[in-house]
Amino acid sequence: MSTGKTIGELTEQIKWDEAGLVPAIVQDAKSKEVLMLAYMNRESLALSAESGTTWFWSRSRSELWNKGATSGHTQRIVAMHYDCDGDTLLVRVDQTGPACHTGAYSCFTGEVAGIKGAEEGASSFQQSGDRFAMLNQLEATIAERYAERPEGAYTTYLFEKGVDKILKKVGEETAEVIIAAKNQDNDELRCETSDLLFHLMVLLRERGLSLDEVMRELGHRHNQKKASS
Repeated sequence: MSTGKTIGELTEQIKWDEAGLVPAIVQDAKSKEVLMLAYMNRESLALSAESGTTWFWSRSRSELWNKGATSGHTQRIVAMHYDCDGDTLLVRVDQTGPACHTGAYSCFTGEVAGIKGAEEGASSFQQSGDRFAMLNQLEATIAERYAERPEGAYTTYLFEKGVDKILKKVGEETAEVIIAAKNQDNDELRCETSDLLFHLMVLLRERGLSLDEVMRELGHRHNQKKASS
């Protein structure tokens, strides 16, 4: 947790509602996709900390529940944070399978139409300040495919075939990038590089690595180089 509070300290400082609950937003630690919203009470928070997996309080059934205990779609807690008001938790998890009971990767699949500026924002994200927004979107889509395995999707095919098939494609696309560069064909190089990046990101998801971890490694190397110069 960001300020290093223990679960005991946090339990005392959370602003529990009149039912003794606090909302917990669950986020995929790799793709950063918001997966679900649930509620915790003091006991489920303690169980989550003790077990390393998410426990919640069901308001409809009035009982504790361990996410994935029956479905196998478990959530291993990577990190937990609380907001500035102390009335909401953010739980970053390593999600196994879909998070939603419908079989969807995320519970937030319904889109609200007619919001002014939303379509323009979605279509122009590449012109925004974040040059790598497309990579974020692609990482989220690959995570969705990994969890849901929709029939007929190419990404599903890769995940079902396993790491050897994915590695074969990475090797093939690497060779295509080399050939395009040797041919001095930038159009071909752009397309083949896109294919290589896609397959590398599929490989990262298969192996449970996020782009954040790659960026941290690059940053570490950069800082080491600066320190030694």
